[in-house]
Amino acid sequence: MKTEQIRWNETSGWSAHDTVEAANRDLVLVFFDHIACQSAEWFAELRTLYPNAVIAGASSSGSVSDTVISDQDAVVTAISFERSSVRCASFQVADYSDVSVLGADLGKTLLDESLRHVLILSDGLSVNGSNLACGLSDVLPEGITITGGLAGDGTRFGTTYVIAQGAAQTGMVAAIGFYGETLRAKSGCFAGWEEFGPERVITSSEANVLYTIDNKPALELYKSYLGEFAAELPGSGLRFPMSVRKDTNSVPLIRTLLAIDETAQSMTFAGDLPQGYLCRLLKTNMDLLIENAGLAAEVSKIDQENEFLVIAVSCVGRRLVLGQLCEEELEIIRETLGDKAIITGFYSYGELSEKGESRCTLHNQTMTLVSIYE
Repeated sequence: MKTEQIRWNETSGWSAHDTVEAANRDLVLVFFDHIACQSAEWFAELRTLYPNAVIAGASSSGSVSDTVISDQDAVVTAISFERSSVRCASFQVADYSDVSVLGADLGKTLLDESLRHVLILSDGLSVNGSNLACGLSDVLPEGITITGGLAGDGTRFGTTYVIAQGAAQTGMVAAIGFYGETLRAKSGCFAGWEEFGPERVITSSEANVLYTIDNKPALELYKSYLGEFAAELPGSGLRFPMSVRKDTNSVPLIRTLLAIDETAQSMTFAGDLPQGYLCRLLKTNMDLLIENAGLAAEVSKIDQENEFLVIAVSCVGRRLVLGQLCEEELEIIRETLGDKAIITGFYSYGELSEKGESRCTLHNQTMTLVSIYE
């Protein structure tokens, strides 16, 4: 595996790239946060740089290159494989009444005996990530790892974009398949939030909208725990996500608050909260958040003498909570994985990982990593 990382910004355009190796690049991953990157002209420039590569990416709430997070630019990681290959499939959400079917179709399109890993890049606002994950889980067998995330839009929550072999589009889900007898992928997903308050039962919900907990209005109960932060909702909800699990034997998932409805006393989260599940509030612990990024790196660590690709998908909520400390979670990843790791990725509106109840599960507020090597 050979790689290079370059950057684009509005002032200086593209940074220097290896013109000799450019035609041999198999995969180009691009994460971006600038209106210019949405245009067909901008994609055409990128295609000119890497004429033969599969080009895929997503808009971000912070783009990752090594241990640096950037906004209002684009970061590009170009990869040449020695013994492996990649394919890209994509579908429009509007063409499906059920996004789980879309997920299943992506899996079926990519599936063959040499498939080893699938990376999902999804629109971040028009997709129920839980259902997308279920569709993928239904068709991709054990032994094929699945990671990815939902595209971001800074902290604007307006429109998100996905690139899949063409100019950026909204309402699209893309999947990149990694193939090869010697290709391996190893993933880790950890959070680091601190539980507080008793565990309660979700007594009324519909998909990702929560109405009652222990038969009490959800918003009223939530506010009672937040104290002075209640006046800053829904923004302050990023500091107080919710842990949900099917029963006491299940792995908890984290759900981020997106919106509140004072009239209905309901709360909308970035993932499903099924009726009958158990839930508990979480609060910020800066040290634990950073330490758990290190745990994700430890689980995805490999012993390699050559370069290997690391794709990090973290959550916009973690970035907002950590603030200036945010790059420390990338630094601990670099320290854990070593200098052969080529780190890229983005801050997202949701992370997809194998950690959970099925082959693929939607997470919020985690650091999700995958190491890909030949």
